[in-house]
Amino acid sequence: MASQTMNASANIVLDSVGNRTLVCHDPHKISSNGLWTNENPLNYSTPLLLMQLSLVSLTSMLIDVIIKPLGQSTIVSQIFGGIIFGASLLGHVASVGAVFFPPRGQIIFETFSTFGLMFFLFSVAVKMDPKMMIRPGWKPAILGLSAVFTTLVFSLLLAFALKRYASLDPSVAKPLPVIAAAQCLLSFQNVASVLTELKMIQTDLGRLAVSSAMFCDLIGICFMASSFAVLQTSGDYPMISVLAILVFVIFVLVSVYIIRPLILKSLSLVPEGRSIGESHITAIFTVLLVVGFISEMIGQHFMFGPMVIGLVVPEGPPLGAALTAKLDIPVGKILYPAFLTASGLKTDIFCIHFQGAWTVALIVFLSCVVKVGAVMLPACYMDLKIQESFVLGLMMNVRGLSELVLYNLFLDVEVLKPEAFALCVVSVILVTAITTLLIKLLYDPSSRLTPVRRRTIQHCKRGTELRILVCIHNQENVPAMVNLLEASNATEESPVTVIAVLLIELVGRANPMLIAHQSHRLLQPSSSRSGRIINALRQYELCNEACVTFQSFSSISQFDTMHEDVCRVALDQNTNIIILPFHKQWEIDGSIGSVNRAIQNMNAQVIEKAPCSVAVLVDRTTLRGSRTILNGQSSYHVAVIFIGGADDAESLSYAARMVMHPHVSLTVFRFLFLGSDNMRERKIDNNLIDEIRHVNIGNERFAYQEEIIRDSVGLAASATRLGGSFDLILVGRNHQESPLLEGLGAWIGCPELGVIGDMLAEPDSERTASILVVQQQRLKGKVMKRISKPVVIDQEPFHAT
Repeated sequence: MASQTMNASANIVLDSVGNRTLVCHDPHKISSNGLWTNENPLNYSTPLLLMQLSLVSLTSMLIDVIIKPLGQSTIVSQIFGGIIFGASLLGHVASVGAVFFPPRGQIIFETFSTFGLMFFLFSVAVKMDPKMMIRPGWKPAILGLSAVFTTLVFSLLLAFALKRYASLDPSVAKPLPVIAAAQCLLSFQNVASVLTELKMIQTDLGRLAVSSAMFCDLIGICFMASSFAVLQTSGDYPMISVLAILVFVIFVLVSVYIIRPLILKSLSLVPEGRSIGESHITAIFTVLLVVGFISEMIGQHFMFGPMVIGLVVPEGPPLGAALTAKLDIPVGKILYPAFLTASGLKTDIFCIHFQGAWTVALIVFLSCVVKVGAVMLPACYMDLKIQESFVLGLMMNVRGLSELVLYNLFLDVEVLKPEAFALCVVSVILVTAITTLLIKLLYDPSSRLTPVRRRTIQHCKRGTELRILVCIHNQENVPAMVNLLEASNATEESPVTVIAVLLIELVGRANPMLIAHQSHRLLQPSSSRSGRIINALRQYELCNEACVTFQSFSSISQFDTMHEDVCRVALDQNTNIIILPFHKQWEIDGSIGSVNRAIQNMNAQVIEKAPCSVAVLVDRTTLRGSRTILNGQSSYHVAVIFIGGADDAESLSYAARMVMHPHVSLTVFRFLFLGSDNMRERKIDNNLIDEIRHVNIGNERFAYQEEIIRDSVGLAASATRLGGSFDLILVGRNHQESPLLEGLGAWIGCPELGVIGDMLAEPDSERTASILVVQQQRLKGKVMKRISKPVVIDQEPFHAT
């Protein structure tokens, strides 16, 4: 009879034992037979879990879409998704809570979210750099220590004062010091995730905040491990707590000095360029589960073991990148949000009383103010502006996962009661929402990239060096870049400085880096991809030793924020022009072999925000054969398509420098409209062309042609027939308003190339010329006022001998 009763219902809720309710699950009700047997699928554990995950995920995504324009983090929407279905809103209605989130489903949902938390923290730890945690530099260390310990002291003093002198409910008064101590946390994951969403992690303030948070994470892990060793062992036996801490220290030492060397040894057996095998991934995940179990055995929380293992795993490729790639979607998008949702489900705002609310609000508010002040004082000493120091303090006040993990653990061991827990979760939402909004309103990273003077080739003064920044994505970009640099005609009277920025996608790491490589006058042996690229560019420097200077940087970042590094280096290095690689690569038969949309988006951002002139190089050397003019055995045929405007003037000025090279020939094609035209613009263009023609009197390698065009069809036909006769064609990105361009813009496929550049870059086996699309420097997005006087070319007139 008892067995029949058990099978007839999904579960049996027994009487309360203390403050807990025991829920007995029917082992036969795991998966349902659907609606065909006249049963409710939600009475079964698997359909119930899938429904809960689907419902909460869809709700969180909808909230995220609504609050995203306000600059809010996804953590706010994910917690809200849980609050909506928790006891605070819909779950407060008994019928709704019993259907969607009944007590029998809470254990399964929280277990599921717990696995998500464990794997997510492991993934975060893999992306962290332990060296930066131990040796962060003096600036991040001072900022982090000041923020953490100043906030800790003031918060605890305030908490003990309120506890002693204010009349508080015991459920709030008892955990008040714990809540106050939690305000001093400075978590790398919190800061990095919010700044990544705001696209500020590449900025100087973002790097400083992330470095400080990474250093403080080491302090936080040690503090939390010690705290839980005490909390999860008997308070009557202090030696047990000491023993638990000692065993955890031994576990850390074993991980560092035994497990990490074994991992490195296994990675050394993998050939360079080969991906990590599935056996390595499986072994790491298995170890992850084992160390989670060991953590629980030695009196620690299950999350500490995976975090330690994550820190000893080498970041970046090959292993770190492979692990994070496996975990990003299932863990980052499904399992981890489930934990945030579970925190929202436990939050019951109806149990909050006014007395407890104002007490916690006072502690949280004053802690935030103290932390901002504790950051601003040393930041101002480091020569940061007051506004930047304030924004840096806001960045270090961001709350998120770390605080939620702490509050959930305190709730499990009954340090926090439901009212205190609800107040803490609400404080996380409010502080994160307010600080994120203030950061977005007060800090505009692009304002630091605004130049104060002209940085172009056309306006480069006599006797000054030409500074060119080249961006390299892969080794295939190098031959065309070297030919372009050699054609730039470096001489002792007019030297060239080359600044190379290697674009490396951030994979398996959380903190982006901008690395300045050391300058060597000799080639350095290297088997890495970046080393070979640097050696190839340094070879160009050695071939022009008296007149070329070479510097190299590596930008390791996400492509959607990589433009910040490129523009920052260009501004710091006073470059005249940035050369970007095109996002398409050609096969030998003229078809497009590969397309990288991330590079295209980065190029568009650089073109919009560059502090100098910028050009996109469409490389077609594979169609003509990879020839070099470094050895002087090959000639380089260059053409300029000139219609008019500032961008065409910049491209013509660059080409005028190239034709001074003894192995470069230049042909200028000027297309004129048959009819009315802007006479002022025409006069400025005439002056520039007349001066260049005057300089090249007697130069057989220089040719100038004018062609009268009646309409856009004639322009398109004349421009495209040039593609097979030259090695390189220079063209401006934008042109002055002209009837010649009417209707052509409707067919543009790559806006970063402009109308003519996009037309020339169309796949065609007969078009073998590379294309350089040039945009002259913009000031705050606007074309600079053009001058009518002739521009001084930095060479003497050419005389035939």
